[in-house]
This record gives sequence, structure tokens and C-alpha cells, in this order.
Amino acid sequence: MQKTNTYLYEDIATSLRQQIASGELQPGDKLLSVRDLSVQWGCTPGTVSRAYAVLSEEGLVIGHRGGGTRVTAPPVKAERPSWQWAALINKADQYLLEALRTGHSPAQAEAALAVAIARWGSLQKDVDRSTRLTKTTAESTKTTTLRFAGSHDLLIEFVARLWHEMMPEVQLQVDYVGSLNGLIALAQNHADIAGCHLWDGESQAYNQPFVRRILPGRSVYLLGLAFRELGLVIPAGNPQQITGLTDLPRTDLIFINRQAGAGTRVWLDKQLQQKSIEPDTITGYTNEVKTHLQVAQAVHDGEATVGLAIQAAGAAYGLDFIPLTQERYDLVIPAELWETPALQALVELIYSVRFREAVAALEGYEPVNKADGISRETAVYTTT
Repeated sequence: MQKTNTYLYEDIATSLRQQIASGELQPGDKLLSVRDLSVQWGCTPGTVSRAYAVLSEEGLVIGHRGGGTRVTAPPVKAERPSWQWAALINKADQYLLEALRTGHSPAQAEAALAVAIARWGSLQKDVDRSTRLTKTTAESTKTTTLRFAGSHDLLIEFVARLWHEMMPEVQLQVDYVGSLNGLIALAQNHADIAGCHLWDGESQAYNQPFVRRILPGRSVYLLGLAFRELGLVIPAGNPQQITGLTDLPRTDLIFINRQAGAGTRVWLDKQLQQKSIEPDTITGYTNEVKTHLQVAQAVHDGEATVGLAIQAAGAAYGLDFIPLTQERYDLVIPAELWETPALQALVELIYSVRFREAVAALEGYEPVNKADGISRETAVYTTT
């Protein structure tokens, strides 16, 4: 006797749970839409919605605005921890060997993994974008916190994941609030480091004019992290035949924007002003997200047809890219903190060959200084 729809949702949930446990559905995989799966099972959409709700409560799937429902958890049937860890290391070995076989360095493989982890993080609903990596040394049980606030960048994700190797006794707290808000947090002593890429239209310079205005009278170092390509990310093949910013007011396009105060948004608004394009003529201008990866994801998932983001974010989602400018991303560090052990450890990491190889591995990125040797003197010291 066939079960009624009251119980059919359990069968649907069980079927999906088994697919997740077997690995047929991997973390990040998108499930069928409620309507499509209801047709497949011959039931009402409400029955499928209830099955999805059960899996969501179990933490196996998560709903994403405009992006459907995706798998979030590892396989349900866990092996003994030692076996599970060994299997994971074996998969990591396979990934690394494949990367080396195709001509990549270990640092490049590490950078690619950091991007993949960052992309996975952007799929999570209501994710806490703060990265907290904490360990305690035998010498001290008190953990020091180094606070970063500023613009999202894939290299910051990479630094956050390497930090515990460099300074295990210091907690690195990362908060993506945008370039302007990062500098404001620094001015209000709510952050120790700010990350920014703010273009000043009058001086045609990045970052220093904003630092002088927001941090008057303070001495800081501007440590160059990287140059990166900024442009329009569009679906593969460019089906709408987009050529540049002047296309944004077209009625067949939907734009996805960055939040107010983001360096990308500051640059865009200045360009629109120069080109006499009114923001309210752009469909989707008020649709805002907080990271480059979220812009790329929105285009990939069909929520938008075009967005402004760095090239590496578009590449992570297989999107086409129309380059518009090369921008400089700086870390703004107060002079009084420059010589502290934590900051010097961060500087050493950024100057390392390992980090420079990671920069080179990201599409659209270049090191600030292309010379083989980099010294601390390459940081710009500014008395504002």
C-alpha cells in the first residue's frame, strides 16, 4: 500500500540522505528545485519542501537565497576518526600530486585550496565572516587578538589560514566590512589593521588620500598586498554581449552590487558619475552583497547577469571577465604597532616566497613589488 503524502516526505528525505552519505551528492551540490523533485516523486511541492526542511534541521542541506538548496554536511555515516582522517589525508595527497604533475607548485596548490574553501564559505546562509584561529602556547594561557577590518580579498583568506603556523599564540580576527569602514574601524581603535583599495578620482591614486582624510595626524604604514584586476563578471560565453559599464542601464541586464563603503563600490560610483550614468537606471543597483565571491556566485546562480568583481572571483565560478582597471590592495598598519611581534610575523608572511607564489597563482593578481628580493622598506610610511 502506497504511503500518503503525510509520510512520503520521509521517503524523500531518506533517499537524499543516502545520496549524501554515499557521496553521490557532495558538499556544495545543488539539489533539484522543489517543483522538479515533486514531479519526479509524483507528489505535491509541499511534500518536497517538508523533506528539505527535515534535512535542513539535521544540518545536511541549507537554503540559499536565489540559489536553491545545497548540501552542507559531510557524509552521514562517519567512520572511526582515525580512518576518516587517514582517508582525508589520502585525498589531499592525490590532490597535491595531481597539482604537481600538471606543473603547479605546492604554494599554488595551497592557494587554490584556500580559494575553494572561501568559495564554499560563501555558500553558507548567515555565515559569520569572521575567521578566528586560536591556539594556546605552553608559555602563556592568555590569547592575544589581532583585529583585521576591511575589504574582502582572497589573499586575506589565504593569510588567515596560514596565520596559526606563524603566530599560534595570537588570534587573528577577520571582519569584512568594506574598505571605508575598515579605515573608520582603525580610526576608532576597533581594529589593528585595515585592508583597503580605495581609488581617489581627483588624485588618481589608491588609498593614501583616504588614509589622510580618515586618519588625520596618525602615522601609518601602507603595506602593499597585491595588484589585482577588477572588471565585470558575466556568464560564460557572454550571452548578453556586454562590453563595459555603459551597458549596465540596459533593460535586459540585472546587476549585482557591492555594499556602500566597499572599495569596489566607491570606484564604480565614481565611474558612473564620470560617464553620466544615473544609478537608478541600472536594474539591480540596490542589490548588495559583501564579497567578490558573493558577486560571482550571484551571476553563476542566475540571480544577476553581470557584476563588478576581481578576476579571480569570477574564475572560481567559471565566469567570463571583462577587465576594467588594475587596483592596489594595501594593508594599513599604525606605526605604533609596526614593530610588535605579531605585526612583524604578518610582514614576514607577506614577504615570503610562499606568499608571493600564492599571489602569482591567483588569476588577475600581481605582487606589488616584482623584484626577487623584498625588504621592509617597500612599505610606504605616511605621516597623515
